[in-house]
Amino acid sequence: MNLNDWFDSGLTYGQYVEGMAVNKEEMESIFNKFSLVEEKVEFLKGKQLRVIVLTEDWCGDALLNNPILMKIADAADMDVRFILRDQNLELMDQYLTNGTARSIPIFIFIDQEGKEVAVWGPRAAALQEMVDQVKATLPPADAPDFKEKQSVVFKQLKESYVNDPSLWNIVSESILEKLKESVM
Repeated sequence: MNLNDWFDSGLTYGQYVEGMAVNKEEMESIFNKFSLVEEKVEFLKGKQLRVIVLTEDWCGDALLNNPILMKIADAADMDVRFILRDQNLELMDQYLTNGTARSIPIFIFIDQEGKEVAVWGPRAAALQEMVDQVKATLPPADAPDFKEKQSVVFKQLKESYVNDPSLWNIVSESILEKLKESVM
């Protein structure tokens, strides 16, 4: 399938949210609280970009990044479709992080002909640094308390994703920076 076919097969935002079993409330909270400075997307007006989002509702990065993308898409008149990663590995495997990881979300920006314009994800660089620092505090993976401590770390990260507006701005700026590089 080409990217237009993938886009056409995707879920709308409403369909994606309706089908969510995990992180729905948290994602909607970010969507409702995040305010985008509309002038920041002026350069996207008239570009007629569309977005394919590879995602899953259980993903903490998706609960943070997807609502930020939707605010950008709404302001820039971009149409967005959601593709569930685990049911669409054929597409996911074309967008592996570091060539090996099926990390999500991945945002594939395409033009009207289905040509890839930009790819963003799974995290803003500043957030990746933050996550790496937090993970560095964990014991080795084979330690008896690893899973317990990892669970605590993931809970703390999720809490900051949901409640820290500075992180929302970091994500927004990262996505917009990537798009500026690609469309200007």
